[in-house]
Amino acid sequence: MPCAGNDGSTGSVIFVSVLYDEEDYAYRAETYLLLPFYRTTTVIYENVKKWGRSMMKQWQVAKRILPLLAVFSLLLSACGREDLSVMKPQGPVAQGQYDLMKLSIAIMIVVLIIVFAIAAYVLIRFRRRAGQTEMPEQVEGNFKLEVIWTAIPLLLVIVLAVPTVQTIFAQGEDLSNDKNALKVQVTSHQYWWEFTYPQYDVTTAQDLIIPTGTKIAFELKTADVLHSFWVPSLAGKMDTNPDGTLNKFSFSAPNEGVYRGKCAELCGRSHAFMEFKVKAVSQESFDRWVNQMKAPAVLPEDTQLAEKFKTNCLSCHAVGDQGGPVAPNLTGIGGKESVAGILLNSREGQEEGSPVLDNMKEWLHDPQSVKPGNTMPNPKDLGLTDEEIDGIAEYLANYKLDYE
Repeated sequence: MPCAGNDGSTGSVIFVSVLYDEEDYAYRAETYLLLPFYRTTTVIYENVKKWGRSMMKQWQVAKRILPLLAVFSLLLSACGREDLSVMKPQGPVAQGQYDLMKLSIAIMIVVLIIVFAIAAYVLIRFRRRAGQTEMPEQVEGNFKLEVIWTAIPLLLVIVLAVPTVQTIFAQGEDLSNDKNALKVQVTSHQYWWEFTYPQYDVTTAQDLIIPTGTKIAFELKTADVLHSFWVPSLAGKMDTNPDGTLNKFSFSAPNEGVYRGKCAELCGRSHAFMEFKVKAVSQESFDRWVNQMKAPAVLPEDTQLAEKFKTNCLSCHAVGDQGGPVAPNLTGIGGKESVAGILLNSREGQEEGSPVLDNMKEWLHDPQSVKPGNTMPNPKDLGLTDEEIDGIAEYLANYKLDYE
């Protein structure tokens, strides 16, 4: 390989030696060049001890950090919200999925224990002993052993596959023709959820109200991009596909309460803020809610503010029997669990959340700061003053449905 010397002469590499320095725990390279023009041999010595020492120091640091990372990972794995955990099932569907998780983990633990036990036995029982020079007996091609370690994994797969297939088919049952099931059509938008009850001709948004103990037959679609409907404590995920495919599944909530749901598919800038709530109530409360949702709209008492609200807001939103279907239905929004799906409203007995009026003002004064990329225009761009925005916020914060 041609090479140039310091004085411009050329030569060829004739020998390269890479040595390991045990004293300094580092590699060094020696390159010998023959420079024919001056008939001298120049030895170029490249010392990479600094690099070696640096690598050793990094490994020493890593050995100290890795155990700490393992401990913190174990501790932090217990952190999080109970209503967003599949480990706290609150319905039969989620319970069935959780049971499958426990079964698969139990099988894996048993396999792990057996494999490690066999490995430990082999390492101890068949270790090379002092003075032993002969080759141990070889067992490759042992038909009996090969049958055993092929049959055992097959048996484990069958044990896991049978309940898995049974659960998947049972939970994937289409209940759209079941007269006893409540039908709900779910439409995902960037970045909010729309819920339509075709049996009652009612549409709402963000809060899915369902009666306890009733199977809910869902039909899911999207108005824009791919989203995924997920209520961790009640059921697994189900996509809403932009190709027009309708996905169907069902779940139920045996107990009254509020269950948090999220979009589980990256769908844009505010994907993390695309939350919704499932509120399970008694059948009597659900019937009252349906009746109040179908009642005539209640508009602001101030006639000028009411006109502004109708002109600027009801062209997209709806309240009661008035308004459009383009944006979330605002009927009873003051009594919902959140504003814009992400600003939690404070409730008695809850530590988190802010007053609904504060959340409403925060949302209306600057929607983009709450949910970047959402399609709601800034009310100020529509010509509304701060006083009018505050008036609409107060009206909506007090617009509640009394059904519980």
